[in-house]
Amino acid sequence: MEVEREEETIDLLELFGELKRHIVAIVLCTVVAAVIGFVFTSFLATPQYEASALMIVNTRLDSASSVTNDQINSATRLVETYGIIIRSDRVLSQVAGNLGIDPGQIGTVSVAAVNDTQVMQVTVTNPDPEMALRVCEQITQVSPDIIVEAVAAGSAKVISEARLTPGPVSPNIKRDTVLMGVLGMVLCVGILFLRFVLDNKINSEADVAKYLDLPVLGVIPKYEEGK
Repeated sequence: MEVEREEETIDLLELFGELKRHIVAIVLCTVVAAVIGFVFTSFLATPQYEASALMIVNTRLDSASSVTNDQINSATRLVETYGIIIRSDRVLSQVAGNLGIDPGQIGTVSVAAVNDTQVMQVTVTNPDPEMALRVCEQITQVSPDIIVEAVAAGSAKVISEARLTPGPVSPNIKRDTVLMGVLGMVLCVGILFLRFVLDNKINSEADVAKYLDLPVLGVIPKYEEGK
């Protein structure tokens, strides 16, 4: 058993030396991957724009009575339900019809609670900034009536009109370039690590003494032909 554990043990110093010997390849892979990431995000990736609006969730159709903590907690839990309704075909089809576009041109619609409150943020992501804004505006106009009809015990009202985020939200050139560089480095180190672990050949006189436990009596140098 002791012999098996010794054979499975990885010499970290030897592994570090192997990586050090291939430091040029590691740096080259990192740089090449970073350049690929930069070129892709700068020239090939389609910029995406976001427009968002805020809506408040109510558990009652009227506001005559005072609001209790239980009602606030119930409204917070309803955000997920309202989000599903807002992203449903019923709402998005009506939005597309009002705008005179195909539903596939709407883009990506997401709904999330703001800091675990009864306020939800509706966000539309689209390659066309004007379309993102128009779709978000239509969602805030169309969805409240559909929500009231679907959830008779609650309602949703707009508290912040749709606004467009300045500039594209993706791609992030700096972040993607760094991530691709790190990915290239990790991939190169991983390949070198696997080659080191799977290499069971005797490559030097030191390996003879280490793995075969035999004394090295001499070394025959290798000369290139003609020298």
